[in-house]
Amino acid sequence: MNAAWFLLLLSLHFGVFKIGYGRNASTRPPVVNIGAIFSFDTTVGRVAKIAINEAVKDVNSNLSILQGTKLAVTMQDSNCSGFVGMVEALQYMETDVVAIIGPQCAVVAHIISHVANELQVPLLSFAVTDPTLSSLQFPFFVRTTQSDLYQMTAVAEIVEHYGWKEVIAIFIDDDGGRNGVSALNDKLAERRCRISYKVGIPPDSVANRGAIMDILVKVALMQSRIVVLHVNSMIGFKVFSVANYLGMMGNGYVWIATDWLSSVLDSDSPLPSETMETIQGVLTLRPHTPDSDRKRAFFSRWNKITGGSLGLNTYGLYAYDSVWLLAHALDDFFNQGGIISFSNDSRISSVAGSTLHLDAMSIFDDGMLLLKNILLSNFVGLTGPLKFNTDRSLILPAYDIINVLGTGFRRIGYWSNYSGLSTVSPETLYTRQPNRSSASQKLYSVIWPGETSSKPRGWVFPNNGKQLRIGVPNRASYREFVSRVRGTDFFKGFCIDIFTAAVNLLPYAVPYKFISFGDGRNNPSYTELVNKITTGDFDAVVGDIAIVTNRTKTVDFTQPYISSGLVIVSPFKKQNTGAWAFLRPFSPRMWIVTGSFFLVVGIVVWILEHRINDDFRGPPKHQVITILWFSFSTLFFAHTGHFIAFAGENTMSTLGRLVLIIWLFVVLIINSSYTASLTSILTVQQLSSPIKGIDSLIKSDEPIGFQVGSFAEHYLSQELNISRSRLVALGSPEAYASALKLGPEKGGVAAVVDERPYIELFLSSQCTFRIVGQEFTKSGWGFAFPRDSPLAVDMSTAILALAENGDLQRIRDKWLLQSTCSLESTEIESNRLHLSSFWGLFLICGIACFIALFIYFLQILRQLRRVPPPESASTGQGSLRSGGLQRFLSLMDEKEDQSKSGQKRRKIEKSLSDNDRDDELGRKPKRRETEMTRSDVNSGN
Repeated sequence: MNAAWFLLLLSLHFGVFKIGYGRNASTRPPVVNIGAIFSFDTTVGRVAKIAINEAVKDVNSNLSILQGTKLAVTMQDSNCSGFVGMVEALQYMETDVVAIIGPQCAVVAHIISHVANELQVPLLSFAVTDPTLSSLQFPFFVRTTQSDLYQMTAVAEIVEHYGWKEVIAIFIDDDGGRNGVSALNDKLAERRCRISYKVGIPPDSVANRGAIMDILVKVALMQSRIVVLHVNSMIGFKVFSVANYLGMMGNGYVWIATDWLSSVLDSDSPLPSETMETIQGVLTLRPHTPDSDRKRAFFSRWNKITGGSLGLNTYGLYAYDSVWLLAHALDDFFNQGGIISFSNDSRISSVAGSTLHLDAMSIFDDGMLLLKNILLSNFVGLTGPLKFNTDRSLILPAYDIINVLGTGFRRIGYWSNYSGLSTVSPETLYTRQPNRSSASQKLYSVIWPGETSSKPRGWVFPNNGKQLRIGVPNRASYREFVSRVRGTDFFKGFCIDIFTAAVNLLPYAVPYKFISFGDGRNNPSYTELVNKITTGDFDAVVGDIAIVTNRTKTVDFTQPYISSGLVIVSPFKKQNTGAWAFLRPFSPRMWIVTGSFFLVVGIVVWILEHRINDDFRGPPKHQVITILWFSFSTLFFAHTGHFIAFAGENTMSTLGRLVLIIWLFVVLIINSSYTASLTSILTVQQLSSPIKGIDSLIKSDEPIGFQVGSFAEHYLSQELNISRSRLVALGSPEAYASALKLGPEKGGVAAVVDERPYIELFLSSQCTFRIVGQEFTKSGWGFAFPRDSPLAVDMSTAILALAENGDLQRIRDKWLLQSTCSLESTEIESNRLHLSSFWGLFLICGIACFIALFIYFLQILRQLRRVPPPESASTGQGSLRSGGLQRFLSLMDEKEDQSKSGQKRRKIEKSLSDNDRDDELGRKPKRRETEMTRSDVNSGN
């Protein structure tokens, strides 16, 4: 009994060991079943069927890949039907398939991916490009081709490259079409472009020529001329045929077809001539596959297989590589001990009594391991490197950009997710640093529909009879800019004339009508007016609309047609020169320092000259006068040659001459500066205002005026943080003038802040106010349009043309060249000098003259008392008076030669005359002359 139990346990042990060993190193099965679901009767399906069969043959004949295990493929035609595809997928689950190549259509993929998730059978789709088939929702769905997320990125970058802003999207109304266009919309939005109109076409069974014509008629009424066609080949050629019939394949249109067209061109080329005629100038994309020897060899083999009746497209290459991808994953699967085994799902077993035989379906036990090996694959196939990134997308997505031309097509460039648009192949770009700068984005020239090489504008004004609703502010003031004609719906003014002239320069007709905004009694809010565009009430806004930051966030503006900016206007006072204007050139400190240096220089020169120069010797009183005269005379004679000559003869020391030369240069500069400053003060009109600029206005607490409806209120309160209690709304130029004249003390304002065009017009008739400080904002006026409106771009071009041909200036002169303040008389007054500016100088001179005469007469009277009256004078009172007058007059008339200075001067002159006489006689009494001169001078000491 014990021996029997021992043998039983031993057999169980070896049996379990054998099972465990087989798990780690399984034996490879002779055949592995795989499925393939796609639509046989399509361009992609016909090519894929041959490509899959050839790939299976190549794998089975290559003993190094599966080491003897063969692949057995079973193909099912889903005809892009979700129901049929689901049934066929369920049938596969009864045959124990480990993977399915396909499906081809997004509708089928969405349905059978749920089945694949439950039964853990990987789907390797070589043709489904729907970007919403994410790995999170469908972990067993593996895309072995490029996603539409990249294709739509390429389309968006083409649109951006050519400067277009709006496109029309025509798509097949199924999962793939809708989701592809949704991805396009997102990518366009990233580049500030958009889909202006999108329309879905029913699937093949319902899409007839009449339905397509109805759709294209609506498209023709749209303003955009950029059409993106995201359909299948059957619907696509119907669309092109109807578009050609409606004249939509001519000049001005741009058609961008997704990769369905390139697949047809690769497989069925050459197409019939009537078909090629309908697609001339169309752009299309083709998934890029690098050139290689294997690829060229397979193309040669393909031509032998098909006899040239069917071309090989990119999806055929992806189908071929999908089989090899599965083969490599299976090889790794077996090497890791994977076993192909299936087990029943308990949830399905619970409904086993059903006649649907659902219990026949089973779960692939090691499906997760096979999926892992598929995603870790890394080899080079016919389409290039086959490797998945973290998003389960193939690495290095790229597309060829093709232009249909003549009986064929030509490649105009590439798009790669690495560097964008380029005329260089992606393989070359991968060896360089990525560069997405605008300068590096290039394509070769394109022949557009209508056989033109000129880039289409991309839009026209819609030919559907709709007029643009243009909002115009109904102003109450400054009506020269824009105003409503009383009793009519017409507007006039500077801004209206600019808009009309610009519209007339457009190469197409723009029907529009002006709609008044405001009651005409008060200026409306311009911010509210601009916001009417975003709500759809207006298609544009025309008027004196300032281009400011918060408005540019919601609308687009044209090129500014007039410069603007906030300025400050305030009252000013004429600053009269006054009687003491001659003191204003120098500050008090300058006067003190200058006067001090006159004394210092005089003393320094006296010290340097006193011992050797007789002119600087004598009594102290005489020396002080000499110092003062010498120093201050430099102010008046420094610029003349007389003082220089005088100084050169009497300044004997070298040091004295050096000091004097430097001082004369300083005096020359001071004198010139004083003269220039005084001239300006006396001849140029001086204006003064308590407000010096925006900084002083902010620091003060005085009220500030602004125009009703202007953005100045928001700027002052929000940007400059000025209290709203200080801001006073003013509605007209008259209100400006009244508030400024009253001033803050009487309930007015200290200054008005408004835009420069308004202020210039205001100052043309108000001469008592001036602009103070600098313009503290920089902006302009423009016309507002919805975001990304092509009309804004064309209007900007027209405004620039108006500026270049001079019409802009002529319109400005017509409305804004008003009668200005008469400045001629003001300039004459400012250049004419009056007595009031100089009476102070005359007063000083008069006082000096009076004091000098007064002292002189006192000296005469002193001398008159010392002189005795003549003996012959009469003793009568009348005779005394007449005698005294006669003595006074005679003393004034008498030459003063009895004074000490006169005697001294006569001695010097006599000595000099004696010396001259001795020189004439030939004598040389030099020593005697020197002694005589010194004795005479010393006698004065």
